[in-house]
Amino acid sequence: MIAQSLTHTSLVARLGLLVSISPMVMGVVYAVRPSERRLALMRPLSLAGIFAALCDLLVGLANALRSIAATNSLDTSSVRLGALALSDALIPMFIAFACLTVAWLCVALGLTRHS
Repeated sequence: MIAQSLTHTSLVARLGLLVSISPMVMGVVYAVRPSERRLALMRPLSLAGIFAALCDLLVGLANALRSIAATNSLDTSSVRLGALALSDALIPMFIAFACLTVAWLCVALGLTRHS
């Protein structure tokens, strides 16, 4: 279901997802080889991931509202289309915050190894 939603995402959302995945990659790197430098990079990468997730959400909401406004009548099919567009707007944010969760769990693991 999530993979199907990702096929309909815009280029902006896909780029935002790449930015959102970067903290997870750095978290895994930190868990494997902890260092102060890598830990210092986690904070700005996490902020970039959060801002990318918010950007993805806002772009998705704007696209969903645009598709709802493009319908001529408010019947069942247009409401279903709007609901589908709104749910597709939430998927990139869900993935971004899941990646951030994994990233900081890896940091916690790396901190136990580092000390």
